[in-house]
Formats: sequence, C-alpha cells, structure tokens
Amino acid sequence: MASSYDNRARSGQYRGRERHYSVTRREDRYSSQSYASRAYPMPEEARRPEPRVYRRPQPGRQPGQGRTEPGRTGQGRTGSPTTARRPIRRPAGRAGQAGRARTYRAARPLRRRSRFLYKNPGGVQAPFLANLLILLVFGLIMLFSASYATGYYYDGDSYEYIRPQFLYALLGLGVMWMVSYLDYHWLRQWAYPFYTLALVLLVLVLIPGLGKTVNGCTRWIKIEGVPMPSIQPSEVAKFAIILLTAHLLTSHSKRLKNFFYVIVLPIALLLPIELLLHMEPHNSAIILMAGILFIMLWAGGVAKRWFFMGAGAGAMAMTIFILTRQGYVQERLAGWLDPFSDVKDSTLQIAQSLYTIGNGGLFGVGIGNSNQKQLWLPEATNDFIFSVLCEELGFVGALVCIGLFAALIVQGIQISLRAPDRFGALLGIGIMAQITLQVLMNIAVVTNTMPNTGISLPFFSSGGTSLVMLLGEIGVLLSVNRAGSAMARDERAEEARRAQQEAQEQTPFEGA
Repeated sequence: MASSYDNRARSGQYRGRERHYSVTRREDRYSSQSYASRAYPMPEEARRPEPRVYRRPQPGRQPGQGRTEPGRTGQGRTGSPTTARRPIRRPAGRAGQAGRARTYRAARPLRRRSRFLYKNPGGVQAPFLANLLILLVFGLIMLFSASYATGYYYDGDSYEYIRPQFLYALLGLGVMWMVSYLDYHWLRQWAYPFYTLALVLLVLVLIPGLGKTVNGCTRWIKIEGVPMPSIQPSEVAKFAIILLTAHLLTSHSKRLKNFFYVIVLPIALLLPIELLLHMEPHNSAIILMAGILFIMLWAGGVAKRWFFMGAGAGAMAMTIFILTRQGYVQERLAGWLDPFSDVKDSTLQIAQSLYTIGNGGLFGVGIGNSNQKQLWLPEATNDFIFSVLCEELGFVGALVCIGLFAALIVQGIQISLRAPDRFGALLGIGIMAQITLQVLMNIAVVTNTMPNTGISLPFFSSGGTSLVMLLGEIGVLLSVNRAGSAMARDERAEEARRAQQEAQEQTPFEGA
C-alpha cells in the first residue's frame, strides 16, 4: 500500500521541493522492481532511464548553489546562479532495499583538444603555391646574379652566397610542407613560450661574445669557433608577435571595446621586444613589428576609438624619438632629404641605389650584366638587391616582380578570410601583413621614398634565418588553407547528401 508521502508526492504537493531535496526512498523508489510489487501503476517520471534525484546541500555551502539538471546551468531557490554538475553513477539496490544516493561533482569546462596533425586535411590553393615557387626561384636567380662578384672578390668563391641560400631554400620548403599538415590550433598553446624564446634570443644577441656586429649593428647570434650558421633573433620575434596577437584577439574576442585587453595588453607585450631591438639597433624591425601589431588589431575588430588613440600615441612617441635622437637617426633623415649630399660616406648606399635603378632603363641591361653590382653598390646581396633587379631587368622586370608579390599577398588574404575560425584568420592576416610591409619598406628604401632603415626583400635577399622563417610562416598559412578547404569540402558533401535525401523523399514509390 502506498505511503502518505507517496500519495502527496503524486498529488503534486511536493512537486517543487523535489528539485532541491532528496526523496526519502532514494533511487530504488523509482526502479521498476520496487514498483512491480506495488498495487498502483508506475508514474511517468519513473519510466525515465536516469531519474533525477538530488541531495540536500551540505552545511557550509553558499545559498543558491543548489542542484540543477546535470550538464546545465540554472538558478536555485534563492535565484542565484548555480553551477553545472555531472552525476556519478552508483549501483542501485535490490527491490525493497534502499539503494545508494547519487552524489554529484562540478563539471569541468569543455576544452577543444586540437590534433598535432590533421586527420583528413584538405588541399592547398594551387595558384598561391605556384606563385610562391616562382618568387622563390626568381629570388635565387637574382641573388646569384647580384652576389657572384662580391663572393669572388672577398672570399674567392662565386657561390659563397647562393650555395647556403639554396640549401636554406630546400630546408624551408621541407619545413613549409610539414607545417602545412600541422593543425594550426596546436600552435596556440605555444604562444607565450615562443614569445619567451624570442625575448631570450634578443637578450643573448646583446651579450659580448655571442652577438655578431656588422656595420655597428649587433643583430646576429654567432659563437666564434663553433661551426654553426648565424641566427637573427628578430626574425623569430616577428612570428612570435603574430602568434601572440592572434591568440590574444581570439581569447578576448568579446572584449574588443575594453581598452586594457585590446590596446594596453598587446602594446605592453610588444614593448620589451621593441626595447631590445632598439639596443641592437634595428630600427626597421621596430617599425615593422609595430605595423604588424596595428594591422592585426584593425583586422581583429578593435573599437575604432581605441585603435586611433593607440595609433596616435604610437606616432607621437615615434616623432618624439626621432626629434630627440641624435647621431644615427638624424644622419639617416638628412640623407633621405638630400641623397647626394655626402655620396662618399653617409649617403653612399642610397645614391648608388638611385644610380643603379636609373641605369636599367625600360628593359634593363640583361640578366647578369649589371655594372653597379661590381662592388659599387653596397649590400647588393641583401637590402639593395631590388636595385640590381631594376638595372638588369629594367622597369618592366620591376613591375613583374611587384606584380608577383601583389598576387601572392591578395591570394594570402583570400586564404585568411576563408579560414574556419577567428584564430586562423588572424594568423593569416598577420603573416601577410609582415610580407606586405617588408616588400613596401624595402622598395621604398631603395627608391629613397623613405629613410634608409636596412630591411630585406622577402625571398630575394640573402639570409638563412629570414628565408626559413618566412617559408615556415607560409606553411602555417597553408595549414589554415587546408582547414578551410576541408570545411568547404564537408559543407559540399553535406549539401549533396541533403539534396539526394530530398530527391528520394520527393520520388514516389514504384508500387504506388
């Protein structure tokens, strides 16, 4: 015979209390075995496979931390929010015996575990890859043409520059292809460690005995007596800023109007790198990284008032720095305003660069026939290799080179915009911002459009660290491309499946 509690419970008298307090008979009260021996029928709530039974909150628990349905969030009796809980399954007792009461623990937040490699990757954009390979081969040919005279004069080997660059290109292509199969979400957990590594390398380059000084600038790590190639930490720092900024803008995507998270925090993380670069000095890298950061902030959707305020503060700080800085900066500014004022000393590079470009004419003097590369033009293998290209291939060749870079940049931006999520899009935008700014700044320097800062031309200038890091970043972009292609492929397959299913539903039966 049913107890008075059971009658009142079925009548609805305790319907509201069962949400927060356990019933007296616990789980076996709702089991089919216990109800089989009773005279009254089984209620609807007992037919559920996992009944919801809740315990009275323990003493000391804050009000409002009562139970809700497992896996959901709601409000307790006091109206305060409650936390989602996960049930621990206990074996139910036999019929007629009291079973164990179920206990609950707070559910852990679900986190997406990214794979190290793609399980079923999509394809890459063939025109982008073909354009990249054309630029890489074009750059190797121009480097050999611009460097064989310098290598033979100083080292007695015409292949002194092209041999290691060719090996670095092969290494970079291998790294690029392997990274393209890497799930770019996996890189996100290494944002701060990679940033720390960049800081450590920038500190090591300033230690006497580790840093290599060329023309008064200490920008490379080279240990004397150790057979190892030199490393340029600023190239590592560029990708560290891209990765960390993409991580911050993704993590704080709902706080884009918060001044601290979108302006103060990114600039505070950039300042230590900028300070270390200033101590080398490496002014072109300072400008480049600041430009990458502001482009990513703009693409990330930062509130325009904070963006323009931060950009204005940065421009004001740069102006004050230029006006108060004596010596190196003032000399470069004076040479920019009058490139032929001191052609034997301070303005030698830019003056010879303008002579080289003017000597090329419309179609150039022919590949390998440059006169200025015969030790007249300083840094012909690095910062001013575009001047040699203009002399040998002329104005038409320069336009072809610029057109290839423009096509690569547009294709890279398209890949970024088709990324499956915000993090991938920001990574791609940051990588293409770096390539775009380097190309624009290098061409502007060799044509005296901006003061001489000494910045390399991507895929053309000699430098192993720069080439390997650039190709590795292109591999990250290809990884984003594979993810976007896989998403588009799955969407097409789903649309085809739905269309086929709708067609089958609309087709009448043959026997009808």
